[in-house]
Amino acid sequence: ARVVASRLRSLGVQARTGVAKTGVVGLISGALPGPVVALRADMDALPIVERDKKSYRSGTSGVMHACGHDGHVAILLGVAEVLAKRKKNMRGSVKLIFQPAEESPGGALPMIKAGALKNPDVDAIFGLHMWNDFGVGRLGVRPGPLLAAADKFEVTITAKGGHGAAPHQTADPILAAVHAIQALQALSSRLVDPLQPVVCSVGRIKGGDAFNVIPNKVEFAGTIRSFDPKLRPKLPKMVRDLVGNAVHGLGADFEMNYTMYYPATINDVEMTKVVDGVAEGLVGAGRVDRNVQTLGGEDMSYFLNEVPGCFFFLGCRNEKKGLCAPHHSDRFDFDEEALPIGAEMLLRTVESYLGSSK
Repeated sequence: ARVVASRLRSLGVQARTGVAKTGVVGLISGALPGPVVALRADMDALPIVERDKKSYRSGTSGVMHACGHDGHVAILLGVAEVLAKRKKNMRGSVKLIFQPAEESPGGALPMIKAGALKNPDVDAIFGLHMWNDFGVGRLGVRPGPLLAAADKFEVTITAKGGHGAAPHQTADPILAAVHAIQALQALSSRLVDPLQPVVCSVGRIKGGDAFNVIPNKVEFAGTIRSFDPKLRPKLPKMVRDLVGNAVHGLGADFEMNYTMYYPATINDVEMTKVVDGVAEGLVGAGRVDRNVQTLGGEDMSYFLNEVPGCFFFLGCRNEKKGLCAPHHSDRFDFDEEALPIGAEMLLRTVESYLGSSK
């Protein structure tokens, strides 16, 4: 945040620091009246030990940029430099939102609450994400849901444990957990419209300490991913009912915590048309993927719930250079040839929006 603020001020850009603790908001005001457009870049890293020994590797042990957020910051600072030179001929204003904590616990909502979209009020917002599923020169742009809502459930099953040789004297929480986890797969196959994307994955299970003892307790936790805002509020009860029916049928009991994290990232149709037109003009229609979706989550969603906007994917993969490790990998890296494409996309999007807005 200090580096970002210092760079913005060196460009003559007004910079507000300490927004939601470590967020930075820059403001470039054009000489001509017009709307306010925001550009967002997340800044945070991940608690991963970086394996590569490149000269630009992380300087902080146990923490690395494994999702391309450093690229987002570099792109937006580049955009700031260009816009600062053009402001004498620019309509409206551009807010530059440098956001912390996208990975966890979420920085977008705290920044909104701290007034990042106010004074002046933002009319539209745009952002991008480096995307190693796409090669450099490809872009992913689509209206509607782009990324999923990300929820977490935690289940604790309790029962009467006992000797492994006498299971008839017990109520087995391990068996109950197995049945509950299997039952949860009916969420997508039976309870939800099969044309509606929903994923339920259990990522952690813990129970028992000895091979011949049926324990008194088993815990498991997982995630639910969905796109439809109307479906999402119904999911906690579906999960609870599936788990309860499976567990109670085997004589066990349970407690469940269900936490809703980021909502789905849903692009505004009209704002997506702006980005799509820019993308086609920059890289060609054949290099714009309009069907891209992922069940990953992003707190850019909170900004898009406040003002119309569009979030898009910037291809950064280059297999010839060996830059093809997936996001959140300890070997993640991206082709820096993607950076000027990302900067040009945001610059042209700003120009298109401010130029077409009345």
